[in-house]
Amino acid sequence: MRPSVTDPNETGDPAPGAGRLRRRLAVALGRDEAAADRVSRRILHGAGAFILVYYPMPVYFFLVLPKEAVLLLALAAVGAIEVLRLGFGTKVPTIRDYEARRPASYVFYAVALVIAVLLFPVPIAAAVVLGTAIVDPLAGELRAQPRWARFQLVAPFTVYTVLATVALGLLGPWPWGWSVGLGALAAAVGVSVERWRFRWVDDDLSMTVVPALVLYAVGIGLLGLAR
Repeated sequence: MRPSVTDPNETGDPAPGAGRLRRRLAVALGRDEAAADRVSRRILHGAGAFILVYYPMPVYFFLVLPKEAVLLLALAAVGAIEVLRLGFGTKVPTIRDYEARRPASYVFYAVALVIAVLLFPVPIAAAVVLGTAIVDPLAGELRAQPRWARFQLVAPFTVYTVLATVALGLLGPWPWGWSVGLGALAAAVGVSVERWRFRWVDDDLSMTVVPALVLYAVGIGLLGLAR
């Protein structure tokens, strides 16, 4: 079997405690363990889009607490898991070598999703959440497959533009002409910052928050479109 080529941002083996899960997934997918682990990260990343069910959910869906409080408690739980991992050596699946002594990507991702949903208007939040959840793993997978190298920029940009345009046009509702232009702007920003590499700022955070800020500044601040 040809060894897989991995994104430089994804090098390293996950926590040993995930070994059994990796082997089972590898068997199920017919891949080696490294490829199976990569696929599992893609799936988990895409699942972040489900945070958008927050919007149609009734405020007191959880009866005792409002949904905002439950969302913040969930974020606190993610933080607690990370404290246990960094401070006490608790094993967490899909952790890579470069995350061993810094907050893991899932923490940045959780923070980014909560910021988007709680602080930005619905069309902007939906655009950037879908962009990060779908396009980030797509871009990583394209980099991991040399035969798809020619699509590394055009495919993420196109998919992000479509997702953002639909979110802005349907949920705003913003005029479709502006939605297409602003969707392309968000895609250009999101795909660009996804390729930035900083030790203490993960692309899951920057790819969500930076396009959201740009959309807010241009769409609402400059053009005066509806929230």
